[in-house]
Amino acid sequence: MTGSGFLAVDSGGSGLRVVVGSRGRGPLARGATGEPVRTGPRGIDPGHLLEQLVPMARGLCAEAGVGRPAAAVVGAAGLASLGDALREELPGALSRELGVRRTVLAADAVTAYVGAVGPRPGAVIAAGTGLIAIGTDLTGWRRADGWGHLLGDCGGGAWIGRAGLEAAMRAHDGRDGGSARLLAGAEEMFGPVAGLPGRLYPRTDRPAVLASFAPRVGECAAGGDPVAVGILRAAARHMADSAAAVCPAAGEPVVGLTGGLSGMGAVLLGPLDEELAERLPRARRVEAEGDPLWGAVRIADDLTAGTFTLPGDEKMLCVSGPAGEDVTRDSGART
Repeated sequence: MTGSGFLAVDSGGSGLRVVVGSRGRGPLARGATGEPVRTGPRGIDPGHLLEQLVPMARGLCAEAGVGRPAAAVVGAAGLASLGDALREELPGALSRELGVRRTVLAADAVTAYVGAVGPRPGAVIAAGTGLIAIGTDLTGWRRADGWGHLLGDCGGGAWIGRAGLEAAMRAHDGRDGGSARLLAGAEEMFGPVAGLPGRLYPRTDRPAVLASFAPRVGECAAGGDPVAVGILRAAARHMADSAAAVCPAAGEPVVGLTGGLSGMGAVLLGPLDEELAERLPRARRVEAEGDPLWGAVRIADDLTAGTFTLPGDEKMLCVSGPAGEDVTRDSGART
């Protein structure tokens, strides 16, 4: 490869976050947009991503003194299931527009993994509004959950919030399993709970609304509410189940937790450590070193340095050259 400059991108629900840097000097310039990349009949819209990314990247390259970035790493939410058009069009477009020689397209779970624990064997639980676990033995990738709030994301923020609101509705009705504290918290946030279904069900951002109640569940658990404590214990069990499904069987792997739920503190992390100790006694939980954008930066730096060792995957991680050819060895991912 010629040149040591790189472009690292995190594309998620709040827009693009972009870093331009160079090997040995790290990140040199940063930018962000507030508009998420659109999805349509072809999945993630490559034209809309490029429309936002290219002008910003040119400006950041100028600011950083990087003429033509040798490598670009784009971590994108939804890439595994919605990324066909992105995989087809983005490498060639970045080569034409920015002179990029190598492009990595990665699922945001992969960049979350690398950002949290780096390129070493283990598992990472990415727990925010949703939840997905991803693991690698450095020969292939495995994933568990990440199926959305209707079919999975068990233990994630929307799951915790929904369980808390269910307990509030039970208390409202006088059914077993209710919590007066959660009922009071729900009515403080949303108004009378009898009207909550009519306010919640028509919304297109239901997962985010449900997840907004998760901190109240944490507060009630910290205050000793047994129903809230039980909800977080169940969430921790789901997290450990997903981690166990993807964690390498050999050696002494690491397990990391990243995403918004990592900030809930001991009320969640304590039960999680207990569940992980039972399910994965060989593993060691470590503090996440960084976020998905940091993971994209790490991958880009390794790519420019010639030390990129992560296994390729048709859906979750592919590296393309200037003509768009996939130059990784496809290891496959088990779901």
